[in-house]
Amino acid sequence: MKVKTQWASKLGFIMATAGAAIGLGNLWKFPYLMGRNGGFPFFIAYLFFVVILGIPVMITEMSLGRRTRHDPVQAYGDIHSHARITGVFGVLAAFIILSYYSVIGGWIIKYIVSYGTTLQAPADFDGFIGSTEPVLWHLLFIALTTTVCYFGINGIEKASKVMMPLLFVLLLIIIVRSLTLPGADGGLAFIFVPDFSAFNLNSVSSALGQVFYSLSLCMGITITYGSYLGDKENIPQSCLMVAGLDTFIAILAGIAIFPAVFAFGLEPGQGPGLIFGTLPRVFSAIAGGELFACLFFTLVFFAAITSAIALLEVSVSFAIDTLGIARKKATLIIGAAIFVLGIPSALSFGVLGQVQILNYGLFDFVGMITDNILLPLGGLAMCYYIGWKWNPEYLVEEIEKNGASFKLKKGWIICIRYLTPVLVGIVTLTGFYNIYKVVF
Repeated sequence: MKVKTQWASKLGFIMATAGAAIGLGNLWKFPYLMGRNGGFPFFIAYLFFVVILGIPVMITEMSLGRRTRHDPVQAYGDIHSHARITGVFGVLAAFIILSYYSVIGGWIIKYIVSYGTTLQAPADFDGFIGSTEPVLWHLLFIALTTTVCYFGINGIEKASKVMMPLLFVLLLIIIVRSLTLPGADGGLAFIFVPDFSAFNLNSVSSALGQVFYSLSLCMGITITYGSYLGDKENIPQSCLMVAGLDTFIAILAGIAIFPAVFAFGLEPGQGPGLIFGTLPRVFSAIAGGELFACLFFTLVFFAAITSAIALLEVSVSFAIDTLGIARKKATLIIGAAIFVLGIPSALSFGVLGQVQILNYGLFDFVGMITDNILLPLGGLAMCYYIGWKWNPEYLVEEIEKNGASFKLKKGWIICIRYLTPVLVGIVTLTGFYNIYKVVF
């Protein structure tokens, strides 16, 4: 077997993997869902699903990547000839997700440049995304992402070791400013105060779905990064650290954003519009707001690009291992292809705004394909092939290399064979139900 390049340090691996998981959804979606669905009870449900779904799946993918030293398609092909489709789901999902994720990344760069040059946000967010200008910012974001991947995992590791600590520092700065605003306690109450009247079965489903997407499960990322992992690393411990960091940053993001939103009496449930439409109004109304706005969007940029790097690396690893293309050539070709695929999403709020597929706009359609179809089906296929067509004990052997202890191996096998398929099945059915509601 060809020796594969490995992470230079455990810290670099943890920072890169955590960066892959910590993305835009952590900065607005998790704290918003927590506040909307009962606060602390939702958080407990989320942690429960992290333990019985998130961490077991991460352990599975990471150990499979290290055992095979291959990209997701080759890795699943190593365990069963028909299992390659599982890896195909993951690679396709990562490829398509990055095409529209890069569009949002371009919006972020636009805001950083705007604050840095004019000391204010773009005058009209709807007018900006309705023009052709987002295509240029999408190109810049994917070019930056491609540049990091071009230099291999050393480039990914170095970038992550700088950006992730800076992300944490910037979050703390924003938190301090946000908590000093009059009325900020309303935002903390929105997130943390238990409201059992708002916690129901829909809340449980939301917590389950958020775990699935927040930890970047079944996108091929953890398999790809695991294939670069040294034999001496403790896989369960690493997965626990990554899941913990992801959850911790999501909580800090809520403390940074929502006290400011409530201090100004604004609507917290706007999704991405909260970041690009509402928060600039908050920054314009506080002393030194331009500086904090620039810091905030830099923070958002770090979260976005570390996830984008991981998504691109999945496709690049596939091109190297399965298609036999050299890294630099593969990176440039795939980066260019993702840029082209993302152009309709970049124009979907403007000149292509009237184009719909199954009652979805172009931007929402590509998100639906990944979130509701590719990722859940990939998760079900993973549980089937790992848990039943193959022998999960082989991954236990991989995890316990060099004397590492895996005390919860029996519980992990039960999860992969029984609990995880049921939970992923719920996500899958929910996704298809959402499609049905939109189409019919």
